[in-house]
Amino acid sequence: MEKMMVGLSLALSAIVWGQKGPVKTNLTPYSYQTFNCDNKGYFDASKYEKEEIDGVNKLLYKFNGVHFDTNPIFKLSSLEEVRRNKDQHLENLEKQYQEKKQELYSLKVINQPVWKKLYENAIQTFENEYELNKEEIMAFSDPTTLKNSRFYETCRESIDAISSPDREKMFASWKAYTELKSKNNADPQGVMNRFNAKLNDPQSEDYALIDMIGLSFHNCANSSFRQKRDEEGNVYRDFDKIFTKLKKNCDEP
Repeated sequence: MEKMMVGLSLALSAIVWGQKGPVKTNLTPYSYQTFNCDNKGYFDASKYEKEEIDGVNKLLYKFNGVHFDTNPIFKLSSLEEVRRNKDQHLENLEKQYQEKKQELYSLKVINQPVWKKLYENAIQTFENEYELNKEEIMAFSDPTTLKNSRFYETCRESIDAISSPDREKMFASWKAYTELKSKNNADPQGVMNRFNAKLNDPQSEDYALIDMIGLSFHNCANSSFRQKRDEEGNVYRDFDKIFTKLKKNCDEP
């Protein structure tokens, strides 16, 4: 009887000890850079894979802005160059697209709604930015190509003016756009004076295309697929929450 009681006591002790024992976690160190900070912390390897965290990290800090290296067109010389070397610019854009697409589409991200949505948005933004750059390169040589733009329904007014055979229609739209833009400028009259000088220049049509394609159409199309910055702030904080004992070493702003 005494031996039975000792055995029962030991068994109960083992059960109690098992209940009170700490839950084991596999904390793994992880370092990453944000915009002005070096960050070091630990993630629970029983919940996340390093490859998944790397994927989210790239979405936040590599695929969160402009993806393609292209030269904006602001001067007549730049316009002439992109027309002269249109095929080369398209080829360079395509090369960048294929390289970046391979990396983006092969990312593995954490299987949670916030990160899956972020990934979907990144892919959509990437594809739209590529299409916008391609359409602009082609439109600077042939404005009528914008009639087939992916962004036609969103930017119909700008596209109709740019692609119209009636150049006066484009000039009128150009003037209306410039007048609207001048209202947010510290020197609105100066903006209009520069516009009038371009309007009366022998290459007025080229000046109009620079502004209407590179600014009016570009801004319209670009804003239709870019994620709002104030919404992005939350996901950066969510990413930091993955880590325990997180330490930030930040440069002074």
